[in-house]
Amino acid sequence: MFFTYLRRELRRRRKAALVVASGLALGIALVIIVSSVSSGMSKAQDKVLESLYGLGTDMTVTKAAAAPGSGNGRPKFEFDAKGNDDDSTQSSDRVLVQGFQTLASSTVDTIGRQDGVADAVGGLSLNVMKVDGQFKRGEFKQQGGTAQDGRGGPGGQGGSTQPQGEVRGGGASFDVNSYTVYGTDVTKQALGPLTSSKITKGRTFKASETDAEVAVVDSAYAKEKKLAVGRTVTVHGTKFTIVGVSTADSGDAAANLYIPLKQAQTLADSKNKVTTVYVKASDSQQIEHVKSTIQKNVSGTTVTTSADLADTVSGSLSTASDLASSVGKWLSIAVLVAAFLVAGLLTSSAVSRRVREFGTLKALGWKSGRVTRQVVGEALVNGLLGGVLGIAVGLAGAYVVTSISPTLTAQLGSSGGGMGGGRFMGGPGGPSASKTLDVALTAPVSLSIILIAVALAVAGGLIAGAFGGWRASRLRPADALRRVE
Repeated sequence: MFFTYLRRELRRRRKAALVVASGLALGIALVIIVSSVSSGMSKAQDKVLESLYGLGTDMTVTKAAAAPGSGNGRPKFEFDAKGNDDDSTQSSDRVLVQGFQTLASSTVDTIGRQDGVADAVGGLSLNVMKVDGQFKRGEFKQQGGTAQDGRGGPGGQGGSTQPQGEVRGGGASFDVNSYTVYGTDVTKQALGPLTSSKITKGRTFKASETDAEVAVVDSAYAKEKKLAVGRTVTVHGTKFTIVGVSTADSGDAAANLYIPLKQAQTLADSKNKVTTVYVKASDSQQIEHVKSTIQKNVSGTTVTTSADLADTVSGSLSTASDLASSVGKWLSIAVLVAAFLVAGLLTSSAVSRRVREFGTLKALGWKSGRVTRQVVGEALVNGLLGGVLGIAVGLAGAYVVTSISPTLTAQLGSSGGGMGGGRFMGGPGGPSASKTLDVALTAPVSLSIILIAVALAVAGGLIAGAFGGWRASRLRPADALRRVE
């Protein structure tokens, strides 16, 4: 009897049911769209952060760069200008630790033993400045003296033993080329910046190549310098054979060139030194605990988590994320509350218009509880109908966002201690200006969002049913007679 009456009433009151369902559908659809867009922005931000320091890294440990003026000043380049050629072309390069002060390699093991640390690996970030110079001797023009007479004529007294004149057209021209080199621990390649790139040609390092003269080159740099697998590249007099070409998953690569850590330490004269320790926590829920443990037990270091780094991300990605998490969330809540309230009031109003019907049913022996259950059942079906409509509209909205894939800009600044292996570090000695990445926005809809939508639909139906049930429970058989009169 319950289902028969329910089916008949819903069919008879299709317009009213559609109005209630549409209101609930609007709120549910908005929740799905906002949630999916927020999820997409979260993934976009994770992609940006991964492009900074690689996959699997929960935090990095560094030591802040020395204050300006505390070092040895600008790098000095030495050229041997000897030679008898009119033009002398020479080259010199300097390898400098980039961005941070160095830490002892033993720091990596110390951090790895801390509570909550699953793994730790060190890396050395370098900047190579190569200067190619061409020196020109120029032309000498004699001013009238000879090698024996400096007065201008024969027979003079006290003349110079050197010809007098001036050099014209002399000078030098320089070509400066700066690129980044990253020393990676080839025995632990699951952490660090290289994990944010894919090997697209050749291979990656072998675990046995801890001190081998081999290199992996970034694809963009390889294209610029016409490098390929099998060719060699010279860094500070050492020739490295390129064994692989890597392509960054997003944004810029961590370095132009990757070499084994020991080789990088030798080039920079930084034996047993690292600039960055990449840390993976055993439990992602305990990252803050691990951070505080490292700060307490490893003095003089700066620990930066992905959450800290996320605070440095600005641009349209950050703005849109803030809007979605604040304005979007509260807008969704406001629309849902309004939808639930309207559904409840409409259901209560519909019950008021059915006073005669319910009064007659009570006169025929229906208990108040049975009438209430009937009203709640109808409201619940309306809520489920609204849920179906809302899910359909929400999925359509998320699909449109994903299809359009609007491009958001993420501007990456430098946090206090810095993060990563020097990708966004500029020249020697300190951080450079921020970098900008473009990220395509998607709106993935997960099963959890769908389940939340279903729960909201049921909740909306129950709330509307509660309004209507309360109104129906207060009806008496005499109300039907008064309505007839």
